[in-house]
Amino acid sequence: MARVLPLLVYLGLVIYALSDAMQRPEKDPYGVSKWLWAAIIVLLPYVGAIGWILLSRTRPDSGPQRRSDPVAPDDDPEYLAWLRDQARRKRQSGEGR
Repeated sequence: MARVLPLLVYLGLVIYALSDAMQRPEKDPYGVSKWLWAAIIVLLPYVGAIGWILLSRTRPDSGPQRRSDPVAPDDDPEYLAWLRDQARRKRQSGEGR
């Protein structure tokens, strides 16, 4: 069992790091392509997988698809513009009668 445990730990780290790296929304996470990250994770035992895990936990996402914080309706410019349009349409439809 003592001989198998390091292999199981390595496989678990590699599988987790690879799946995390490949599911990133960015094309080049942290300035390196996903396929190069996959090679680093697989070819550098422990170092690649642990390096990816530490890097992904300590650095914020830098991708363009990062979601912004929710905005209250009265602070959302698109919603306010929609309200103004609705009010203008109501006034125009009421004045035309």
